[in-house]
Amino acid sequence: MKRLIALLKDKPRLYNIVANSDTPAGKAFDIAIMVAIVLSLVVAFVETKPQVVGHFKLALTILEYVLTFFFTIEYILRLYCAPSRREYALSFFGIIDLLATLPLYLSFIPYMASARYFFILRTFRLIRIFRVLRLFTFINEGYLLMQSIRLSLKKIAVYFLFVLILVTILGTLMFIVEGGQPGTQFTDIGTSIYWAIVTLTTVGYGDITPVTLLGRFLSGIVMILGYTIIAVPTGIVSATMIDTTQRKGKKGRCPRCNEKTDLKANYCQHCGERL
Repeated sequence: MKRLIALLKDKPRLYNIVANSDTPAGKAFDIAIMVAIVLSLVVAFVETKPQVVGHFKLALTILEYVLTFFFTIEYILRLYCAPSRREYALSFFGIIDLLATLPLYLSFIPYMASARYFFILRTFRLIRIFRVLRLFTFINEGYLLMQSIRLSLKKIAVYFLFVLILVTILGTLMFIVEGGQPGTQFTDIGTSIYWAIVTLTTVGYGDITPVTLLGRFLSGIVMILGYTIIAVPTGIVSATMIDTTQRKGKKGRCPRCNEKTDLKANYCQHCGERL
């Protein structure tokens, strides 16, 4: 008990355990978290099968409460020892930890019973397995992917706006062509835009189909257009990935983390990036 109290008072040491995996204690803590996450996922999957729940309902309920208590303590500890509590609380993983801890408590509120399954968001924490197991190659590749997506967001946003305008125009045109026909399924512009989205993305549910020759001709154009449109975001991200891999550090700094590095080193001592 005294050791626990001493650990709680030593915030830097506690932070190294709950936030880093460079020490044996930190690694063990991360492994325990990942095991708990996997168990919570198993509980969630099993609870959706009524024929199984009947035999293990009490055990599953107890396990769910124990795991929720464990995740609650973890979130409180991370918030308690964080150098900046506000920064952690508003960070991506801070929000994920909070959203994954609250569901069971929210499920006690009427009409919110299904909210308990939101703790599945904690699967994002399993990404840390690459750092725990020292799989730095995977970490670097993951960083490359995320960096490329982040740098491509503006271009993709412009492209998305263009597609939004395009499906609005196509849906309206189809409503003009098909809207006045007997037994038409294009009853309004909103439904027609929905059809345009389904067709342009090549999903093709088939729940709404044109009946006129002109409508079918327009459908064919939309289908062919979909194959060309859908490849654009992939090309944007791929081009950005190529640019990112060819990027080099400037003034003795790592191209990935921008920290100062040894000019003669082959890898960054901060993040492991190849120089």
